[in-house]
Amino acid sequence: MKKRYFLSLCFLLIAMAVSAKNFTVVIDAGHGGKDPGAVSANGKVHEKDITLKVALMVGESIAKKYPEVKVLYTRKTDVFVGLNDRAYIANKANADLFISIHVNAAKNQSAKGAETYTLGIEEARTERNLEIAKRENGVILLEDNHEKTYANFNPNSPESYIIFEYMQSEFVKESIHIAQYVQENFANDANRLDRGVRQAGFLVLNATSMPSILVELGYISNAEEAKYLASASAQQRLSNCISKAFDKYYTDLKKLNDYAQTVEVVDSEDVDNTVGAPEQRSEQSAEQLGVKDNNKQAEGDSAVETSDTPVFKVQFLSSSKKLQAGDQSFKGLNPVAHYYDKGMYKYTYGASADYNEILRVKRKVNEKFKDAFIVAFVKGERVDTKQAIAQFHKNNL
Repeated sequence: MKKRYFLSLCFLLIAMAVSAKNFTVVIDAGHGGKDPGAVSANGKVHEKDITLKVALMVGESIAKKYPEVKVLYTRKTDVFVGLNDRAYIANKANADLFISIHVNAAKNQSAKGAETYTLGIEEARTERNLEIAKRENGVILLEDNHEKTYANFNPNSPESYIIFEYMQSEFVKESIHIAQYVQENFANDANRLDRGVRQAGFLVLNATSMPSILVELGYISNAEEAKYLASASAQQRLSNCISKAFDKYYTDLKKLNDYAQTVEVVDSEDVDNTVGAPEQRSEQSAEQLGVKDNNKQAEGDSAVETSDTPVFKVQFLSSSKKLQAGDQSFKGLNPVAHYYDKGMYKYTYGASADYNEILRVKRKVNEKFKDAFIVAFVKGERVDTKQAIAQFHKNNL
């Protein structure tokens, strides 16, 4: 029996992209211009100044150590940039990583420590995380036509945050991966109180199409931490923690990519039913394999719509092999559909043009597959889920 190698699929796909093109990271300095962000009690220390200095240091460190990495910034001076514009910069550059840098604040002036956020559902609506998201998202109120731009999203209304419930996205694992490195460095290298990796509904993370994190360096509302955050030595130390986290993350990607190049390819009859096992494909096209490509759904999916109305489904599983109906990997879900994308069969459950209905389906699927997330199709073609949700809400105003 030949030796088999099983890799983490999501991280592997991103790792393979490292060899396909130069890696691009976007560093986002929170707030700026007419938006000072959080301000210290004495009014002398502004979040926007701290985030800009740290962001520039992080980018400079990465660029110096990795000449092949393209480093972009959402701002390099004290200017105002809208949340959607920040995400647009990253998406237009087809970035591989988005790092947003912020400073926290709280009514409790004794609160202190550093934390790193990803977009997700596990903690997104807890009272504490919701309050932080409200503060960071509140910047949209300074933007012209924010009601239209953000589809009437109200950063101060808890009901608006239901939109983030679907965001157990395909990038969440990679986002958590680097977020954990950031927190480890804050605790070990900067001796900061580690408040952990958390999840919340940040608009700037919601709009990005790549692994993304939002770093809260400390609490400017705490007089001691405000003084610390304003110091050049602290800013250098904190920036080193973030750039070192990038070092580890980027190195992991390159190592995994190198490892993938050495994986022994085995014949399909010699591969067991483990989901995600590599399978020999030689140079066969999707048509030769008997499946549809280009994000189209596979045959047998009776829920494909012919109208322009988005159809939402819950994606719960990916496999390098085509699984038969009733396969034990489905954990009893039936019927299931699949589509073929980037060499993988991706399996979905449920189908509805009603986003609220598919949310309820997703909650049930999450009991069996905790990482399941919502995808959208129009006329059988996979489309951007965020845009599909926005269209649904627009159509149902």
